[in-house]
Amino acid sequence: MAWIREIAIILGVAIVLSFLIKTFLFKAFYIPSESMVPTLEENDRIFVNLFVPRNFPLQRGEVVVFRDTKGWLPEAPQTAANPVQEVLEFVGLLPDTSQQHLIKRVIGLPGDHVVCCDASQHITVNGAALNEPYVNHAETPRVVPFDVTVPANSIWVMGDNRNHSSDSRYHNSVQPGSGFVSLSDVEGQAAVIAWPLNRIRSLDSYPDTFKDVPAPK
Repeated sequence: MAWIREIAIILGVAIVLSFLIKTFLFKAFYIPSESMVPTLEENDRIFVNLFVPRNFPLQRGEVVVFRDTKGWLPEAPQTAANPVQEVLEFVGLLPDTSQQHLIKRVIGLPGDHVVCCDASQHITVNGAALNEPYVNHAETPRVVPFDVTVPANSIWVMGDNRNHSSDSRYHNSVQPGSGFVSLSDVEGQAAVIAWPLNRIRSLDSYPDTFKDVPAPK
């Protein structure tokens, strides 16, 4: 029947468009943890801008999603495969729930000297102290001392929920040098909270926090 053919064509076009958007423009992800509270809540769905850093450079303060290629995440428990869900995730109609990605905020770019902490317990980047309004102030952040220079083609990332984030600080303290994230592992910049509806908003990169940071020496 003609109406069945028309519906099939519409569905086919929608799937192709969704796949192209997911491949070249934006990709949806699911937030499985509390490491970015209050910026992101557990179970939020977000859209990630794939142009960054593929076509545009990362900036300090941006929130990024990156692949876990260094074993930061615990081994995920084996669950029965859901073929329908896997297909919908592949074409971009459902957010990625593979739990093989992490999301953190960029604090240091290649060449940056990042230190915790100064006399006022502020993190410094290239000597400039950061006032970080995005940090979860419901708890006093535990001080985890570090003094690192970010290598080329890498970034230093931290969660906004500092007491509940196994980020660059944690992995560097476990094994020095293992806290850096390769730029090649970055999927993109988290741009928008898309779900739930009462939390829809764009994500701030807080440029004022980093405006006084000098270029690395």
